[in-house]
Amino acid sequence: MSDQKAHQGTEIGSDTLLGDVSELIEQARRRSAKAVNSELVTLYWSIGKRVREEVLGGERAAYGQEVIKRLAAELTARYGRGYAWRNLMRMVKLTELYPDPEILSPVATKLTWTNITELLAISDQQKRDFYLVACARDGWTKRVLRERIDSKLFERTLAANGASGSPSVDPEQLASGSGAQPGIVFRDPYVLDFLDLPAEHSELELETAILGEVQRFLLELGAGFTFVGRQKRIVVDGEDYHLDLLLFHREMQCLVAVELKTRKLQPADYGQMMLYLRWLDRHERLPAEAPPVGLILCTEKGSEQVKLLGLDSGEIRAAQYLTHDVRVRLQHRLDALTVE
Repeated sequence: MSDQKAHQGTEIGSDTLLGDVSELIEQARRRSAKAVNSELVTLYWSIGKRVREEVLGGERAAYGQEVIKRLAAELTARYGRGYAWRNLMRMVKLTELYPDPEILSPVATKLTWTNITELLAISDQQKRDFYLVACARDGWTKRVLRERIDSKLFERTLAANGASGSPSVDPEQLASGSGAQPGIVFRDPYVLDFLDLPAEHSELELETAILGEVQRFLLELGAGFTFVGRQKRIVVDGEDYHLDLLLFHREMQCLVAVELKTRKLQPADYGQMMLYLRWLDRHERLPAEAPPVGLILCTEKGSEQVKLLGLDSGEIRAAQYLTHDVRVRLQHRLDALTVE
């Protein structure tokens, strides 16, 4: 009997050891893949810079094109299809669009070369930077990036912001080295048309629909969010309050309070959220965590009110959410702007 127990103990220990060693190997593989990708993108940028400055002299002259074709043929024979003429021209274009290596370097660790080739096809700089930042921030695959472009996410964001909006962050912020910050994590608007809500819906219906599609909701919010709870009870001076959704963001290492408003943003929403954040900071925040932040999701928000309350920066953010009905109206508005 004792031999059987010893044998079982050995099996359990072996399983634990196998699991631990396997995790170490997987972590090393992920780090290696990330390092290889970073080196590859950096290499391609360096090649593009060399070709552009020393072969083309900054211009695409006819003789320069012939030189590049011969160079591509020689490199392909030595190193494979990754150095074909078309790819060399992409490398040159990358250095033209992003000549500053200090900006490119941190992005290179977050984007694959296939992501970058998709972005290089976008001629408008603001639109390209919008997708570059979102792709690097949320870790989109090439397929997801194409879906976002095809669904006109950038154009819908402009339409939602009165056609005067801009990406919430620019590539320089990714190069700042400050890590995940609310300005990078949160975006506006959020497209929740997958909830299939009617044009008129209550906050309870919105909350219930979100929980029914919590995985897709978290994906729409962006990378790093995890679900903690709903209707979090908060007691202040003997009075009960209930926070709609409580999330946690892994990179920011903080709780994220989410309030749902099926109406236009009101000044009182700021005070309500501030109360929730102060309570969470005092009663729920763990010693190793950063102070909690808040997100108010609403159907509409005034730009002046947002600026006066500081809801476009700081610990509390306001963002519009789009249902199918709102998305259709915004598309019509965008179409009208395009015609004009």
